[in-house]
Amino acid sequence: MKKQFNRMRQLANQTVGRAEKTEVLSEDLLQVEKRLELVKQVSHSTHKKLTACLQGQQGLDADKRSKKLPLTTLAQCLMEGSAVLGDDSLLGKMLRLCGEAEDKLAQELIHFELQVERDVIEPLFVLAEVEIPNIQKQRKHLAKLVLDMDSSRTRWQQSVKSSGLASNLQPSGAKADALREEMEEAANRVEICRDQLSADMYNFVAKEVDYANYFQTLIEVQAEYHRKSLALLQNFLPQIKAQQEAWMEKPSFGKPLEEHLAVSGREIAFPVEACVTMLLECGMQEEGLFRVAPSASKLKKLKAALDCCVVDVQEYSADPHAIAGALKSYLRELPEPLMTFELYEEWIQASKYVIKFLAKLTEYQDVNKMTPSNVAIVLGPNLLWPQAEGNMTEMMTTLSLQIVGIIEPLIQHADWFFPGEIEFNVTGNYGSPLHVNHNANYSSMPSPDMEHGERRQHEQARRPLSVATDNMMLEFYKKDG
Repeated sequence: MKKQFNRMRQLANQTVGRAEKTEVLSEDLLQVEKRLELVKQVSHSTHKKLTACLQGQQGLDADKRSKKLPLTTLAQCLMEGSAVLGDDSLLGKMLRLCGEAEDKLAQELIHFELQVERDVIEPLFVLAEVEIPNIQKQRKHLAKLVLDMDSSRTRWQQSVKSSGLASNLQPSGAKADALREEMEEAANRVEICRDQLSADMYNFVAKEVDYANYFQTLIEVQAEYHRKSLALLQNFLPQIKAQQEAWMEKPSFGKPLEEHLAVSGREIAFPVEACVTMLLECGMQEEGLFRVAPSASKLKKLKAALDCCVVDVQEYSADPHAIAGALKSYLRELPEPLMTFELYEEWIQASKYVIKFLAKLTEYQDVNKMTPSNVAIVLGPNLLWPQAEGNMTEMMTTLSLQIVGIIEPLIQHADWFFPGEIEFNVTGNYGSPLHVNHNANYSSMPSPDMEHGERRQHEQARRPLSVATDNMMLEFYKKDG
């Protein structure tokens, strides 16, 4: 009882904020002691925040962890959507490819998180919750031992005083000997504990480089994860783009001719082929073809269908004016006119196709009223226009006769300029026949160089131009169709 009372009194006499009365640690180790607590706090906080960044459930193996990953759930959703839509649709193919990409990204993420957990999170946990607390636990134990040592010393000193030998501090008797032995044993325990604690503290200081490496490892692992993820995405992107380009041609209206032909792998632009072959079937005897304006909604619908390379032939065979309007719109909306020096070779191929068709159209002029002159008036500005700025109306008033003068002879003498047969239905989707030049003697075809009298017999249907036809041409030239 008395021993316990003395210890309580010893505790009461300790300086507030210190673990023992006698300080047994050097000043350097006292600084380390303070740093221990700071490092513990930082490591604990970092461990907590880093753990919160993990998307997978910590502690599970890779397979179980992957199932609960949001990216895995997204990949499954995309794959299920692909199964619903099917690979016969572009969306179905895109969902499947994206689902595969997301699944691979999920696997990379799982590998990354497992590595971060192993090389960073767990070491931080051990540092904050095991290594530093063990050192602090030894520090507390040392404080207790020092307290015991101080208590033993105090009792021994009091025993010396009570025996009347305080002058030379040499107590006698069994009690004094026992107190001295107790004090010496306590001092020995303090020394052993202090040496062990000092070694652990110095080891902590020496291992600070290792602790710092945890954070370097975090950045290195993140960098590797992002590199692999980027490489994975870069591998998938060409596949995705290839599917898009292989599945559907890009919109053709308003696009450069060479771009459309390159992307689609065609020799003739799809709108030109589709419209010409359909008109050969249903529009050659339609009065005012290319002159009579179609329904705006029908024209808009047909243009959209042509952009998608999907045309209902039966639906539009009853409305040849819409087909003619779509062809005229395509030609008008080209960034450059079909007949151009820059695209001379392409012009030779494409204009041959169009001019031969227009010549075929004029064969029915008695019914459709579309003479070479009329065709040149309404379509000429859609085939050829100058590259210039300014007032288009004023410019076209000046150029109208010149443009018609170029286009009309091409139509009138199409078989002379472009002898031979031509297959309008290139893909075979529309059922139109070959346009055959029934005049096999091409040398007898009228030439633009013939004398006026010689050509006259070949120009029975030609009518002189007038102000009215000029105005008609300007009206059809307007970009709004």
